[in-house]
Amino acid sequence: MTRTQSQIARSDGLKGDLARGTRADFHPNDVARGCYRPFQSQYVYFDSFLNERRGRLPSMFPTPHHENLGIVLTGPASHFEFTPFITDLLPNLHLLDTAQFFPRWTYEKADPDDGGFDFESDAGDVDEHGYRRVDNITDAIVELYEQAIGAPVTKDDVFYSVYGLLHDPDYRQTYAADLRKMLPHIPTPSNRKRFEQLAAAGRALADLHVKYESVDPYPLDVQLKPGADPDDRETWRVAKMKWKTKGDYSTIVYNPKVTIAGIPETAERYQLGSRSALGWIIERYQRKVDKASGIVNDPNDWCDEHDDPQYVVNLIERVTTVAVDTMKIVDHLGKQAADRSGRSAERP
Repeated sequence: MTRTQSQIARSDGLKGDLARGTRADFHPNDVARGCYRPFQSQYVYFDSFLNERRGRLPSMFPTPHHENLGIVLTGPASHFEFTPFITDLLPNLHLLDTAQFFPRWTYEKADPDDGGFDFESDAGDVDEHGYRRVDNITDAIVELYEQAIGAPVTKDDVFYSVYGLLHDPDYRQTYAADLRKMLPHIPTPSNRKRFEQLAAAGRALADLHVKYESVDPYPLDVQLKPGADPDDRETWRVAKMKWKTKGDYSTIVYNPKVTIAGIPETAERYQLGSRSALGWIIERYQRKVDKASGIVNDPNDWCDEHDDPQYVVNLIERVTTVAVDTMKIVDHLGKQAADRSGRSAERP
């Protein structure tokens, strides 16, 4: 069927519902904030009637009121280099090429007569929405790690140590071939110091990647053309950004009135699948019109709704900080790996 402006893209299930005369009602509580692409969030209508093949996402984000955190990985046989990312928002399937999501928790619906005692869950408590939170880091894994390093560990530390390991250049290089074909294999930590290094790195990376909108802006050089009024919101309207020169990632032409310069070279090193962190901002924060429906996707609308005309400029500054600080952590992990290798080489 050819889609026109008066039609929607119909799945087999939706066609069946149409034939049966099933009514589709709008439920405001099914509107959730999702992560469509790296550093780009948007609202999504997450409903069992209109969203088919949702997989296990309903157990991870059963309602907009349930918080979660998860590691997103490029799937096996991805078109791009293996990439980890983390988000606390409902993830899109193609957040990173075709991605797979590993949540910190899942949620299960409690039976009406359930007394709430379940030792595999988060204290067995049933929340006000009728769900019980299940910890995806098992007690067995915690026990295995404690035996390996000879010290107590928390489930959060286990989770963040995995995120740190997935960014370790030595790990990525050693298992590069496997990471293109299969999901990562996570070795048990060899010692306490190594585990604590990975957990600290993973926690710092997660803070950067999840809280990217609140990190300190990087001091970029925001240049205005002569005569441009910084107090006029029209000065900050964005249509389609671009790098000033092909192959030069130090300057972004924001619009005809604004140029953003002084982007450090290391920012481009932080790659997420098909492009860098700033490359995602350039690609996603542009004004687009859907030809079939005429619907306009305009990042300026968000700026207007929040009375923040410089939101996109500030986002570029903040994501530059994220990229630079991410590579500092990654490079430090690489240095730690080199130090370990050097010590091993000195042993008889």
